[in-house]
Amino acid sequence: MIAQHLNPAAVMTIAKPDFIEGIAKGMAVLESFDTERQRLNATLAAERAGLTRAAARRHLLTLAHLGYLETDGSYFWMSPKVLRFSGSYLASSRLPRALQPTLNRLAAQTGESFSAVVLDGEEVVIIARSGAYVTPTRVLAYGLHLGARLPAHATSTGCVMLASMSTAQLAQWLKGRVLPRITPHTITQARVLRQRIAQVRKDDFCFASEEHELGVQALAVPLRDMQGHTVAALNVVLSGGRHPEEALRRDMLPLLFEAAREVRSLL
Repeated sequence: MIAQHLNPAAVMTIAKPDFIEGIAKGMAVLESFDTERQRLNATLAAERAGLTRAAARRHLLTLAHLGYLETDGSYFWMSPKVLRFSGSYLASSRLPRALQPTLNRLAAQTGESFSAVVLDGEEVVIIARSGAYVTPTRVLAYGLHLGARLPAHATSTGCVMLASMSTAQLAQWLKGRVLPRITPHTITQARVLRQRIAQVRKDDFCFASEEHELGVQALAVPLRDMQGHTVAALNVVLSGGRHPEEALRRDMLPLLFEAAREVRSLL
C-alpha cells in the first residue's frame, strides 16, 4: 500500500497498482515552489523534488505547457492558473463557508483579526479569514492571507492541531523532523515542543508570542465536530506591540471558546 503525504492524522493509503507515479512526481515539482524559492530551474527543482535533473526538466516543461508555470527559458515560476486549485477548494469546501460568518462577527465585535486553519504536513494552511474591520493604521501580521502556509511548530494554531494527535501520531510527526528557528522565540527542540503540546492538550488552547514573527502574538482554540474530532483551529492574531497574556486570555479566550461551540454543529 502507498500512503499519500497528507495530514498524519488522516492519511489515505491506496494499492500500488492505483498509484500514478507521474502525477506524484509532477505534484512534487509543483510543490517545490514556495515563498523561499519563487523561481526554480531544473537543477533546483530536481533537488527539491527528489528527482533527476532530466525528469524535473520534463515536468517543468509539461507544467509550463499546461499553463501552471511561466518561464524565461531557464527559470520557472508559478502562473495565476495554480489559483484554480485554491479557488475551487474555497468555493466548494463546506468548512470555509461554515466558518466565515463567525470570523466576520468576531472581527466586527473586537476590531481584531481572526483566522481558521487546517494542518497539512508540517504546516498549517489558512482556509478562512475575517473581513477587514481593523483600523487603517493597524499593522497586520505578515502572510495572513487565504492559503498562506505557516510552520506548525511556530504557530498557536499549529500547536493546537498537533495537540489533537495521539502520542504515537505526534511521535511520527516529529520523527526526523527539523524544527527551524524563525525568531529568537521559536521552539526548535522536539522535547520542548512535546512539553508545550502536552500543556496545550491540558489547557485546550495555545498562546504564542513572537514565535513566528516578532511583534505578533496569537491565541488559538480547537474547532471540533459533533464527534469530538478536531477538524481545524481558530485564532486571533494581534500585532503592533506586546500584549499581556493574562489580558488576552481574559478578553479573547471566552469569545474563542464560544465561537468554537457555535460552529460545532456545522463542522
